[in-house]
Amino acid sequence: MPHTEAPGVRVPIRMWADPATVEQAAMDQLRNVTMLPWVHGLAVMPDVHYGKGATVGSVIAMRDAVSPSAVGVDIGCGMTAVKTSLRAEDLPDDLGRLRSSLEKAIPVGFHMHDTPVDPRRVHGLATSDWGRFWEGFETLAPAVRGRRERAAKQIGTLGGGNHFLEICLDDDATVWAVLHSGSRNIGKELAEYHIEQARRLPHNQDLPDRDLAVFIAGTPQMQAYRRDLFWAQDYARRNRDVMMGLTCDVLRRSFPRVRFDEWISCHHNYVAEETYEGVDVLVTRKGAIRAGRGELGIIPGSMATGTYIVRGLGNPLSFNSASHGAGRRMSRNKAKKTFTQADLIEQTKGVECRKDVGVLDEIPAAYKDINEVISAQSDLVEVVAHLRQIICVKG
Repeated sequence: MPHTEAPGVRVPIRMWADPATVEQAAMDQLRNVTMLPWVHGLAVMPDVHYGKGATVGSVIAMRDAVSPSAVGVDIGCGMTAVKTSLRAEDLPDDLGRLRSSLEKAIPVGFHMHDTPVDPRRVHGLATSDWGRFWEGFETLAPAVRGRRERAAKQIGTLGGGNHFLEICLDDDATVWAVLHSGSRNIGKELAEYHIEQARRLPHNQDLPDRDLAVFIAGTPQMQAYRRDLFWAQDYARRNRDVMMGLTCDVLRRSFPRVRFDEWISCHHNYVAEETYEGVDVLVTRKGAIRAGRGELGIIPGSMATGTYIVRGLGNPLSFNSASHGAGRRMSRNKAKKTFTQADLIEQTKGVECRKDVGVLDEIPAAYKDINEVISAQSDLVEVVAHLRQIICVKG
C-alpha cells in the first residue's frame, strides 16, 4: 500500500501502517523524534509498536547525530537464512532428534559454549580477519574490558526472547535454515553504557524525551560510540555466521550429501551511513531491514506463522527500508496473562518446538499477522519465497 503521512514537528511521519491502529504511546514516541533538531526524516514500518527508548519499526535519518536508544540494546540483531538441497521427503517423520541435535550444537537462553568456537572448524566460515576482529575488543569502552572471555564463549549462541533457529520448508517443499539473533550480552552492555553517557550530555537536557539523547558528530563521545557500535554490529553478524555454520554442520552429519546456497543475512537493529537527496545522514533502523533495490532480506512472523524472503525495491521514501518482522501486538506480560499453555500447543500444532509456559510470551497470537504486514509494504519489497517452519528452537 502507499504510505500515509501523520503530522510531525520538523518532519512528517511517513507511515506504512494505519496511524489509527498504532498505540498512542508509540505515536507519542514517533512525534518526539520529529522534534529533534538533527532529524532529517522518519519512516515507520507496518510492524511498528512501542519500544524501550524508541519505537520498534522506526527508521530515523539524522544529520550529524545518532541516538543510541534508537538502535536499541541488542546492537546488530538480525537474521540469516540459507536454502539447502534437501527436500521435505528427505526429512524423518519424527523431527525431535534433529531438533535435539541443533539444541546440542547451539546453546540457547543464558547458556554459552564451554570453550570458544574455532571458526576454522565450522562450515562455510572465512577466518582471515578473526584476529583483527578480536584485536578491536581492546579498544572498546573500559566498562566491558573484563568481558572478553564471556563474549568469546557467546559467539555462536542464540539467546532468548524472540530469537530463534528454525528449519523451514518453502512452497516448493525445499528445506531452509533460518535464524534470528544479535550481539548477545556484550552488545547489551555497550548499548547501556553509551545510552547513559548520552543522557548526561548538556545538549540533551531539554529534549522532549531523554531516551532520545544523541551523540553529535565531531565529538569524542560520538567517536567512541561509533567505534563500539560498529564492532558490536560486526560481532552480531559473526555470531549468526557461526550459528549458521554449526547448523549446516548438524545437517551435514544427518544428510551427508546436502548442499547449501549462499547465505542471506541482514541486520535490523543498526546504524548505517547513507545519502538521500544529496544529504549525508546516519540512518538508524530499529526493527527494520535495509531494502535497497535488489537487496535480499528476511522478514519473519512468529514461531508458527512462517518467514518471508524478500527483495528490496529501493524506495527512498522509506530510506530504502522495510519491516523486520510481524511486530508484537501485545506485550510479553499481557501475552502471559491472556493465553494458556493449551493455547500455545494449539497455535504451534505441526511445529517441533518448545510448548511449555516458558515461551508463552512468544505465542503466535501475541504478534501481528505477518501476511498483512507483508501486504502493507508492497512498494518496499517483493516476495521471493515464503517459508513455514517445521522445527523451531527457542531459548
